[in-house]
Amino acid sequence: MPSVAVRNFGCRANQAEAFAWVDELRGRGLAVGTDWGRSDVVLVHSCTLTSRADRDVRKLIRRVGRERPGAAVVVSGCYAERAPGELRALGNVAAVLPRSAGSRVAETVAGIAAGPGGAHPVRVPVRGEEAVGPSFRARAYLKVQDGCDNRCAFCVIPRLRGRSSSVPPGEAAASARGLAARGFREIVLAGIHLASYGRDLEPRRSLAGLLREVGEAASPARLRLSSLDPNLVDAGLAARLAGDGRVCPHFHLSLQHASERVLRAMGRAGGPPSYGHVLGELRRLAPDAALGADVIVGFPGETDSDFEELRAFVEASELTYVHVFPFSPRPGTPAWGRPRAAAAVVTARAEALRALSAAKDFRFRGRFAGRTLEAVVIGEAGGDVEVLTANGIRVAVPGPAAQRRESVRVRVGRVLPERTEGEVAA
Repeated sequence: MPSVAVRNFGCRANQAEAFAWVDELRGRGLAVGTDWGRSDVVLVHSCTLTSRADRDVRKLIRRVGRERPGAAVVVSGCYAERAPGELRALGNVAAVLPRSAGSRVAETVAGIAAGPGGAHPVRVPVRGEEAVGPSFRARAYLKVQDGCDNRCAFCVIPRLRGRSSSVPPGEAAASARGLAARGFREIVLAGIHLASYGRDLEPRRSLAGLLREVGEAASPARLRLSSLDPNLVDAGLAARLAGDGRVCPHFHLSLQHASERVLRAMGRAGGPPSYGHVLGELRRLAPDAALGADVIVGFPGETDSDFEELRAFVEASELTYVHVFPFSPRPGTPAWGRPRAAAAVVTARAEALRALSAAKDFRFRGRFAGRTLEAVVIGEAGGDVEVLTANGIRVAVPGPAAQRRESVRVRVGRVLPERTEGEVAA
């Protein structure tokens, strides 16, 4: 039986696309695994959000060429859409399928897999890649929205994925019902600009309405959301997010900055007052929720004062963690040619925010020591079973305590700076 390894880079939307391709590839009779060192075809689903994402994709492709020269590499995703020539130039790439290839990805991979493989098995991990294997399949990923109508000065993705488009709610609900019937107890709803869901549909729909329909169809599975634009989280959506017991209390917002001057330069609406209000409402309505955010440091023109505004906002806010991205200029975006701060300055700012994030995350997790939380089993690590609580805490419990995908209740025990331990409650 021909074998395929799928490697995913990037966002939850990419994860959802790769998740669907795995199903289709298996339906075509292919063995889909995690080890590209033993596979006939390696499908690399790429990201191009940053230059580092580009480098990580190229690094994996080159390693496959060195260590598994008999394997055919197929590259899909946003990098394949933006710069297909760069990828073809690597030499060991059998096909480059742009983002727009869609359903043709699995068909193309299946056709290539019909050829011979070869070479000796080797596995070399690469930072940034995600194996679409057992741990990935512990939770289901369902893409309900794609594209973006915003034109932020730093972002190349709208040009690659196009305008916002939504999956009709009935179709999304049917997909969720099928995933729950297969035994998934958590479904991650993914989108590029998820909070804009339904604005393109006729009649117009909303994310709050989608959550109601999909939540009912997916029972007993719970829903977890990908990133949300805080400018679109109004009172009604906040109440739905926090008050619906089928939605995991883990909300991640695309803030990007907290200096109004930098936000204007980014082409983004909102600012500290509105951001603070949204976070405060979510905390008031969902006291135990994890509240995260994406932030960019080193955007062109960012001063020490701008960065201090960002740092002070994160410190004083209800955020429990932040994902920090040093600014990465992307060809074709308005910010591409703007003067930037020195790399050492940007690195120092990123490290300072990451240290603050780690401290806030530690304090947040510490609040739950001795408490019992709802969770889902997502994998194994070093003899332990890893579970993910509804509010986003990864807890290591002695194994074997439960099966992957299973819903459990976990009692949180020792909370360490980089690890949370516990036990499955009876």
